[in-house]
Amino acid sequence: MNWKIKIDHHDILPTDWPHGCLVGRAWRPDFQGPSVVVVREGALFDISETFPTMRDLCEAQKAAASVAVLSGQPVGTLDELLQNSPPDQRDAQKPWLLAPIDLQAIKAAGVTFAASLLERVIEEQARGNPQESFSIRNEIVSSVGQALDKLKPGTRQAASLKELLLQKGLWSQYLEVGIGPDAELFTKAQPMSAVGYGHDAGFHPMSSWNNPEPEVVLIVSSAGEIKGASLGNDVNLRDVEGRSALLLGKAKDNNASCAVGPFIRLFDESFSLEDIRQMEVHMTIDGEDGFHLHAVSSLSRISRDPSELVAQMIGPHHRYPDGVVLFLGTMFAPTEDRDVPGMGFSHKIGDIVRIRSDKLGVLANRMRHTDECEPWHFGTAQLMRSLAKRRLI
Repeated sequence: MNWKIKIDHHDILPTDWPHGCLVGRAWRPDFQGPSVVVVREGALFDISETFPTMRDLCEAQKAAASVAVLSGQPVGTLDELLQNSPPDQRDAQKPWLLAPIDLQAIKAAGVTFAASLLERVIEEQARGNPQESFSIRNEIVSSVGQALDKLKPGTRQAASLKELLLQKGLWSQYLEVGIGPDAELFTKAQPMSAVGYGHDAGFHPMSSWNNPEPEVVLIVSSAGEIKGASLGNDVNLRDVEGRSALLLGKAKDNNASCAVGPFIRLFDESFSLEDIRQMEVHMTIDGEDGFHLHAVSSLSRISRDPSELVAQMIGPHHRYPDGVVLFLGTMFAPTEDRDVPGMGFSHKIGDIVRIRSDKLGVLANRMRHTDECEPWHFGTAQLMRSLAKRRLI
């Protein structure tokens, strides 16, 4: 598939983008470092003199209002930076988009939708073998039906279902966090490691059963206040996690395996948590082999409210002084056979994954093996040196 295409910013921005506050990060070759930017009238403006990092902006009491009064320094048109973001067509002398987060911890919530919960149980029962998944899926669905989709975690009804599943020998550690009182919250990736719009996203070559996980990503301040949201791809190695949940880090945290973007939309009069609660997320996968998949889900089907997940993640017992971003989980787990019957879906090199929401825009990435993606070198120490050199800190 041709990744070298002319990009129009209207195709990747929210449908009501002129009314929203969209902020992100761009690499500035003239400074050899990143800048915090705001989208205005199809162009990007550098606001780093006021907010040197995205962490600083998201700590502001009224972040969107603070951005609104800044003029900023022109960086370039959005179309120019979008076109320059894919690594194969990048001119290193011109700016390009980065993931819109920097110093925040990157966390994720697991099994927050009934569909993905069932797939995690299937992975565990199949011991990471995709050939076993079909019969196990049928057995579990016939035993539980659609009950999981209607349960609120931690309730008496959930406890009753747990007892039933124990009797049938179907209980799982994934069911514990899916319908029990405590959510699964884990570290997805390291601060500064996420890739942005147009970048290659990575899956480990050891894996033969893997998939994208399109998700809404909350931006949370150190005080636990939700400041806005973005889109994310929580790339997952199903065969690795299926062998053992203790391999979660190996299945989730790899080079370029965390994509976030295209921008952060800050809360204001045009966008709130209620929009997230009702948000629909679309995903398409297009392969060089002609494979095409389209799916859609609604956040209204999430088993725990986003605010509940944030409350379990951050507070007196868990502090994040630089703030935190939280992937809310996904109900997407593609099961369509791609090649061999019964083997389900797995990525191939060159797959283009697009994740879209009307209120957040489009995050698009090309899939490559992790060792073929751009290596991650620019970490926190380099960021501090870059900002100090520019006399921003």
